Amino acid sequence: MQPLEASLRDYLHTHSNSVVRIRKPVGIRDIGALSAQTDDPILFENIIEAPDFRVADILVKNRENQARALGVSREDYLRTLAHRLRLPPRPPVKVAGGPVKEVRWLGVDADLTRLPIPFHKEGDTRPYITLANIIRDPETGFLNSNHAGTTVTGRHSGAISFATPHSVRIMNKYRQMGETKMPIVMMGGVPPAYEIMANYSGLHLDVWGEFDMIGTIMDRDIEVTDAETVPLPVPTQAEVIIEGYVHFADQTVGAVTSPSMYHIPQYEHVPTLEVTAITMREDRPIYRNHQTCPATDHQTLPRLCHEAVLYNRLSEMGLAVKDVRFPTWGAALSCIIQFDYRHDGFVNDALMMVMGAPWINTKLVVAVSPDTNLDDPADVYHAIATRCDPERDTFVVPRTRGSLYDPSATPLPDEFYPFRTVGKMGIDATIKARHDRNDFKRAWPINWGNVKLSDFL
Repeated sequence: MQPLEASLRDYLHTHSNSVVRIRKPVGIRDIGALSAQTDDPILFENIIEAPDFRVADILVKNRENQARALGVSREDYLRTLAHRLRLPPRPPVKVAGGPVKEVRWLGVDADLTRLPIPFHKEGDTRPYITLANIIRDPETGFLNSNHAGTTVTGRHSGAISFATPHSVRIMNKYRQMGETKMPIVMMGGVPPAYEIMANYSGLHLDVWGEFDMIGTIMDRDIEVTDAETVPLPVPTQAEVIIEGYVHFADQTVGAVTSPSMYHIPQYEHVPTLEVTAITMREDRPIYRNHQTCPATDHQTLPRLCHEAVLYNRLSEMGLAVKDVRFPTWGAALSCIIQFDYRHDGFVNDALMMVMGAPWINTKLVVAVSPDTNLDDPADVYHAIATRCDPERDTFVVPRTRGSLYDPSATPLPDEFYPFRTVGKMGIDATIKARHDRNDFKRAWPINWGNVKLSDFL
């Protein structure tokens, strides 16, 4: 394992051979469409509206880059993340100051419109912030992280959408204490391992906060210092920090940019963000965007810890797990589990376990054997078409909790808006233990994969 970089800029430098660098002038409205056309990290170095900034995106869309985020090989990535999530927390180290405090915009100078915040989809009239944030549980003191999409509504204000149950639970604790607002900081440019951990959603709030586990999954100390205007720590090596308060008085925003790439829920009632300070590095800070459509980090990032948790649970069943994947092309509603097994019974147990996971994005679960290429949707579909007998190898569970972002799910009555119900399907597309395994051997040309047409052109 290679040592992990402390900062995003060092990370991009180390992996510069895989970074797509855009040096030509780019307008802020074109960043999203350009970012979504690559599977590798992209860095915009010449932003017309904000020449003193750079913008980075697409850091963890595929397995290669997810492995780089942890400093391990592609083959070791999932088992490494799964193992580290079982380790004790490694809390951050408090220091005085750091690079992120080199420039301070305080009070009226803390102007969101000075940052290179992109627009995300057709019809957007305002920029949309997609940064990882830090909030504190007022009861335990633990620091929780998540990504809460925030529509910029003014120079110092936004409409912030907390989609995770832990963040909603923390806000409710503040309300029960009689508070009308909650402190928050947003991290605009940190190594991708921070963001992987920020999206953990297992049971943990009574034992540790997600921010305490960043050092664990990075296997290094994380340095923090005090924020300028709110009682929270900030990572010293971040590129940009936005500080402020979440006011609990709701406002309505519409046209949510969902991971399923639809405009649902069609509206949300969300709290208001008040910005009190923005700090950053002096040397052309890198703003971290998460383009939300079509198939980007937005589909991948919130499910990486899901995959690791499922890896652990499937392994506990005695399965030889090769991979667990929420593919970008599955609209964040589908999971593929890949393993070998000894006899009948294992596959359905595995499918039911994943379908019954705590999250609402396991609507369609497919089990495949180790020879299926999860990076190729056509190969997955081929396995479904040739290794699945719909009469024996599929089953449906009716009326389960549906995703808010699934237009096929049935909306609940208005008082429960925007929640939905939906059925779930399990598909066994593995090599069948009940048949001759030789029946499932694929036919390939001689030297397939060893000779390349490009070498003969």
